[in-house]
Amino acid sequence: MRFRYFIFLLLFLPACVPAIERTSELTGKVVHVSDGDSMIVLANGTEQRVRMHGIDAPERKQPYNRKARQSLAELVAGKTVTVQYDKEDKYGRIVGKVLVDGTDAGLVQLQRGMVWFYRFYQEELEPEDRAAYAQAEDLARRDRLGLWAEQQPVPPWEFRRRR
Repeated sequence: MRFRYFIFLLLFLPACVPAIERTSELTGKVVHVSDGDSMIVLANGTEQRVRMHGIDAPERKQPYNRKARQSLAELVAGKTVTVQYDKEDKYGRIVGKVLVDGTDAGLVQLQRGMVWFYRFYQEELEPEDRAAYAQAEDLARRDRLGLWAEQQPVPPWEFRRRR
């Protein structure tokens, strides 16, 4: 009987551990900024494609696409970043929080008005990040920063759906 209980614990206990316990970290140098929310990080001799969690940047052919990319490049290009992640997206990119010099690059992008808070995935964020991201977008909207200076900015997820 004890043996069965032991096997049960070995098989099912890992599934009960919260996601935060399974968070991984990747540290490396940003060698390319793809757009306002993704980059390539060189870590341990391997290039890793990284998508920042909780935000969504304007798509190509959308206003502010270039400015969002330039803003992120100013923050991270050529610098060492730490990516805290626990998943990959359907394109094989690591999805996580990108820290540069201890600063959350996604939060900075929101504060500058370069990206949207991607509320569809907000449950995947830590509660404090969720609150900070929502507040940063609200303040950027209020102050009409970046893409919020546009009359009716179209969120990237709607732009993709229309195409």
